[in-house]
Amino acid sequence: MNRQILLDTETTGLETKDGHRIIEIGCVEMIDRKMTGNDYQQYIQPDREIDPEALAVHGITQEFLADKPRFEQITQTFIEYIQGAELIIHNAPFDIGFLNYELDLHYQKTGEKFEHLETICTITDSLVMARNRHPGQRNSLDALCKRYDINNKHRTLHGALLDSQILGDVYLAMTGGQVALSLSNISENSLTNNASGIRPLTINSDALKVIKANQEEEAMHIERMNAIEKTSGKDSWKALFK
Repeated sequence: MNRQILLDTETTGLETKDGHRIIEIGCVEMIDRKMTGNDYQQYIQPDREIDPEALAVHGITQEFLADKPRFEQITQTFIEYIQGAELIIHNAPFDIGFLNYELDLHYQKTGEKFEHLETICTITDSLVMARNRHPGQRNSLDALCKRYDINNKHRTLHGALLDSQILGDVYLAMTGGQVALSLSNISENSLTNNASGIRPLTINSDALKVIKANQEEEAMHIERMNAIEKTSGKDSWKALFK
């Protein structure tokens, strides 16, 4: 079983050195390249102000977070959820840096130590993957959605769970997946955040049935191609069959 987790965070600002904190964690579980619906989302009270620039990106207010748990209250549950998985993160150093910072603060406050994420999980940076596949091009999540024809019109603001769901579609597209309708393993919450209910999955090409044209169909095809040749004045298509 190959367990992968698409992960994203939202924060109060850009730098942990300035004391910025995580305010949302969003995770989407994928097993053997299929979404399971066993997603994880948690809003967190950061005990500090949110930078106006960050607020403009995610729209999560301090008033909304006022009654949410602090990170040390959710640490154990979060670690149990991700333990041993491959974490797929777009610009992984940012999110991993913030999560490890929160784990260090947890230890300072409670005396309970948790290993840093790179010790208990495999980390895959989808931004590095995208840059290797598309050098010299824009590789933000929005740019990749456009490149792979993935609908992200519902992404008016950033959100950790929403961005993780979108990243799942982008990752599968980048790594050779196909998009198909599959509702059996998608939770109601997943469908709410992805109204199309469309999830990528792989297809076993060995199981595909190939039906060859019969003589009559081949003759009709040649007749049609000859008509196209006569109209266009070009016969280059015949070279394909020599």
